Amino acid sequence: MEWIEQLSQHNSVNKECHGLKNKKWAIVSLASIPLVMTLGNSMLIPVLPTMEKKLNISSFQSSMIITVYSIVAIVLIPLAGYLSDRIGRKKVIIPSLILSAIGGLISGWAAWKMSDPYTFILIGRALQGVGAAGAAPIVLPLVGDMYKNEREVSSCLGIIETANTFGKVLSPIFGALLAGVIWFMPFFAFPVFCLVSIALMLFFIKAPSSDQEAVPLKQFVHEVKQIFQREGRWLYVIFIIGGILMFVLFGVLFFLSSMLEDKHHLDGIKKGFALALPLGALCLASFITGKKIEKNKILMKWLTFAGVCLLAGAIFLLSFFENIWIQLAIFFFSGIGIGVALPCLDALITEGIEKKERGTITSIYSSMRFIGVALGPPIIALLMKKSTDMMFYLLVGLCLLGSVVILKGIKPSKEGVDTA
Repeated sequence: MEWIEQLSQHNSVNKECHGLKNKKWAIVSLASIPLVMTLGNSMLIPVLPTMEKKLNISSFQSSMIITVYSIVAIVLIPLAGYLSDRIGRKKVIIPSLILSAIGGLISGWAAWKMSDPYTFILIGRALQGVGAAGAAPIVLPLVGDMYKNEREVSSCLGIIETANTFGKVLSPIFGALLAGVIWFMPFFAFPVFCLVSIALMLFFIKAPSSDQEAVPLKQFVHEVKQIFQREGRWLYVIFIIGGILMFVLFGVLFFLSSMLEDKHHLDGIKKGFALALPLGALCLASFITGKKIEKNKILMKWLTFAGVCLLAGAIFLLSFFENIWIQLAIFFFSGIGIGVALPCLDALITEGIEKKERGTITSIYSSMRFIGVALGPPIIALLMKKSTDMMFYLLVGLCLLGSVVILKGIKPSKEGVDTA
């Protein structure tokens, strides 16, 4: 009988190891989506000055290649959240990734084959935005669906946000490398990344079955209003902070990309690595924060406040220096500030909202972040022509406003309970 018990224990251990392996692959699959979507957008930032020359367009027009992607996503993300709550996360994510891949092919083909491709590049980017709306934002509620333990949820969200920020680290390097071969190659690379993510989702993600019944749109709108009546104060704060962080991040990245090439004649892979160094700080800070916060909402609030204050201080210092290496060193600390704040915002929403409402609320939050991404490059492009000092003061002012809003709007009474 002993050998039967030993065999049973051995099988139990094998099942446990297999389960851990599958769990790791599930996390990798989930993390691949924000990574791919970030690459699809941020990879173009170091290439924008080259596109201006090749397409004979202004800096404002080049910034629209980033902005049109985000504008479309802003409009459609809430709809994607609604659909994911009703028909299932996976059924929304995979078709969205396919649309994103098609959009990349359209932009790449136009740049390759057309004499005046700018309009069709924007059309392809808009289609990528449609796909982005139904992919990356749905990952956050899917994590909450798949993991019941709050520590696992928090840790996985940290990994997801790290994948997002790691994509920002890789983006300038990949973008510069690919553009060094052919300037429009980043457009064609994006569909390949999407296919990898689709394969991972199909093989390793088994989303929990939902027993929710579809509700009419009118009832859905009523339910959303009820959520904001009940939880609105702290939710509005998180939406505002998420938008500010993305506005500052993409605005400064656009500024640095232009400065590196126009004033300091640094392009190609050197420029990619220069942009990646400060973004590496953002990635590392995001990973560590996701591991440490667990379910402590008081800690989340103060880490968010500290991160935004650090960002404000770093941007303020940037205005005093013109040496690009000093600016990059200071931006390193601003990356830490953003990296500390983002996982806290994700966790506050995912753990503070009921499962059945989570997809809708996280999607609205993602829309606010995309608003920041959409507005950052064009506004910074316009301000760079007038006054860089005005640009820096605007960014600092937004961060200070955000820090005050955090203090006033997020008021957790104790660990795990938010009484805003």
